Amino acid sequence: MSAQAQMRALLDQLMGTARDGDETRQRVKFTDERVCKSHLLNCCPHDILSGTRMDLGECAKTHDLALRADYEIASKARELFFELDAVDHLESFIADCDRRTELAKKRLVETQDEISAEVAAKAETVHELNEEIGKLLAKAEQLGAEGNVDEAQLILQEVEKVRSRKRDAEEEYRNSMPASSFQQQKLRVCEVCSAYLGLHDNDRRLADHFGGKLHLGFIQIREKLEALKKTVIDKQEKRNQDRLKRREEREKEERMKTRTKSRSRERSREHRSRSRERRRRRSRSSSREKRRSSRSRSRDRERRRRHRSHSRSCSKGHRHEPSTRHKSSRDRERSSRDHSRERSRKRGSSERRQDSRDQNGRTDSRRAQDRDRDTGDL
Repeated sequence: MSAQAQMRALLDQLMGTARDGDETRQRVKFTDERVCKSHLLNCCPHDILSGTRMDLGECAKTHDLALRADYEIASKARELFFELDAVDHLESFIADCDRRTELAKKRLVETQDEISAEVAAKAETVHELNEEIGKLLAKAEQLGAEGNVDEAQLILQEVEKVRSRKRDAEEEYRNSMPASSFQQQKLRVCEVCSAYLGLHDNDRRLADHFGGKLHLGFIQIREKLEALKKTVIDKQEKRNQDRLKRREEREKEERMKTRTKSRSRERSREHRSRSRERRRRRSRSSSREKRRSSRSRSRDRERRRRHRSHSRSCSKGHRHEPSTRHKSSRDRERSSRDHSRERSRKRGSSERRQDSRDQNGRTDSRRAQDRDRDTGDL
């Protein structure tokens, strides 16, 4: 790849497909089914194991660093759950690797001489110590490449301790095996990458294996699978909690709505009952007013009827007695004369009574004077 192509790929990886301002440059979107979701999450086995003896070749789906950049930008705004597709992909790949490991173990059992359980346990101890030495040497080399010389020296000291333990374990294994059988190479299958490891491999061979791209690539894939599983579980729990929270909010809103509806129904019932009561009162008052007005009208009609009957009777009496008016005037004159005479009689009688009282008073005064004289003479 030329320097210009490398710079273009680096810009695509950093800025995405629309780095030049042209969003139509890339027709395939990162959400397309043709795009490898494991590549978007940087865990595709085709990329990790490229250049090893287990190189898988080119992936059947699209790999593009610009699409990975688009995905990283979009995943910050919303959850896309591409981890589920990546987990399925990696689980199927690891399952195939474990299946090859089991087949390799079966072939070793069929091809190698059968040994007792005690010898097999001692051989397993040697294999474990070889694996530990290889891992420590690979770690020391990595630290030395990073510039951490002091830490690398400490790890090398641990390697020397493990080597002494390995020598003791090999001596026990040699004493438990015949000389002819001990010289045969006893192989073991690596549980991580399914590669063959020898019992008598030297430290350089072990370091190359455990620090090699193949073994580290399988470790990366397995660790990435575990991390994605944990991420998926966390996201599912969070989504379930969000769903439960939304459900509780909906139920709360529904309860509030039902409460408001019930309250509105009660209010409407109360309003209807009050309106009915008002209508009843109004109808009662109107009926009373109607009854009163009907009574007053009936009274008026009765009065008018009586008045008409009285006026009719009066008119009939005037027609049958035409000289009644003259008679009544004469009677009035006669009664007035009688009344004046009666008054004059009463006045005369009162004057006479007054005169008699005066005379009686004079006689009484004379009698009193006579008594006084008689008493004086005595």
